[in-house]
Amino acid sequence: MLDRMDELAPLFGISLYETLVMVIVSLVIATIIGIPLGVLLVVTRPNHLYPNKWIFQLLNTIVNIIRSLPFIILMLAIIPFTELIVGTSIGIRGAIVPLIVYIAPYIARLVETAFLEVNYGIIEAYRGMGASRFQIIMRIMLREARPGILLCMTIALIGLIGATAMAGVIGAGGLGDLALRYGYQQWDLPVMFGTVIILIVLVQIIQSLGNYFAKKLKMSA
Repeated sequence: MLDRMDELAPLFGISLYETLVMVIVSLVIATIIGIPLGVLLVVTRPNHLYPNKWIFQLLNTIVNIIRSLPFIILMLAIIPFTELIVGTSIGIRGAIVPLIVYIAPYIARLVETAFLEVNYGIIEAYRGMGASRFQIIMRIMLREARPGILLCMTIALIGLIGATAMAGVIGAGGLGDLALRYGYQQWDLPVMFGTVIILIVLVQIIQSLGNYFAKKLKMSA
């Protein structure tokens, strides 16, 4: 078995690299979309900073619809859209688009939860002191919600790793594709066990780092 693992070590390295590329690119773009979307879900709700029931209901419905779809179904359902955006529905490029569509609403909902935990009394106090609504969002709400947002991003990152594993179905590469082609289709147990161990270690590292930095932010707040 050790000889077999030595033989497959380069393949594990390539697959891990492909997984990290998908995760990092998807997370960066999804965060750029998801955090503002999460803020809008909070400030446009009734009796908040920018109350607008039509915008809130529209965004809330879109987020709920996308989040109700399992990733494997979403990935297959938006193949025409993926091909329109990146020109292909397979490989790493073909996986990044559905990963973004899948994780951005998830981030938005998590960020919404973190923002709703900010004491509204603090917001009202700053409004009474003449702070603008934009200043309250950027300097008060974001600052107060930073530990929660970091923990939310940790959860989203772990969910994204799981989604990249399912992206192996469309030949996206990465650890999921490795486990599917070698571990399942060829019933290669060393590959299957190796993939599982790498994913477990990866998730443990991410969760530990997320908890650590969230605690540091909470102490410095």
